[in-house]
Amino acid sequence: MRASSWRVVAVALGVALVVGMSASLTLRDLIQQAVQALIGAAIGLAVARWVVPYRWYETRLWAVALLLAACITPPMAGMVLAGLAFFRHVHLTLAVVREVLPSVFGTTLVITAMALLVRRPMTQTHAAAQGAPPAKFLARLTPKLRGADLYAVEAEDHYLRLHTSLGQDLILMRLGDAIAELEGLEGAQTHRSWWVAKDAVTKIERFDGRATLTLKDGSEVPVSRGFARELRAVGWY
Repeated sequence: MRASSWRVVAVALGVALVVGMSASLTLRDLIQQAVQALIGAAIGLAVARWVVPYRWYETRLWAVALLLAACITPPMAGMVLAGLAFFRHVHLTLAVVREVLPSVFGTTLVITAMALLVRRPMTQTHAAAQGAPPAKFLARLTPKLRGADLYAVEAEDHYLRLHTSLGQDLILMRLGDAIAELEGLEGAQTHRSWWVAKDAVTKIERFDGRATLTLKDGSEVPVSRGFARELRAVGWY
């Protein structure tokens, strides 16, 4: 799955600053390197969203890293060469270009690989096989919700709000622990604070790469930008 934007930016900026400080660069050079890292991260995020086929994130992660690095390298190398020419007065020759390109590609590939490693995958749960026991989480429904159809689980501070066919109620539990027990019900985490049952969705509205799901009880559930394309790819809309 794709890495969320802030993680990509954090990795790129972190690597740039660590490398810069270990090389004892001046403050001006550190700032320049940080700006280049942010621009590179922005280019990478655009390529990841609009160019890389979604399925590659599941089956060809190595190809994702190579394609991202290949797309980011030319503009980044151009910035490095411009910096050498304008700030260090280096005469740009073919030899200089040949030296810069592999270095930029290698650095970009390492940063890209690190960003992919820290990606946060969309968590899906799956319907139970015929004859299998029901999802463990259903045993946690409060007495007034016992036997209800579970529509969604929403995190509220240290509690979870349960959206069901019999109304709502709160239980004390972490969303991550709940999702582990929801295996056996077909659904997915649509946002850092929401898990939704697929058959509970009655309406989907999309705008600017985001989506909002309306459930059978009228609740509106946000879909984060990082998960929207993944949900579409697995057939939610």
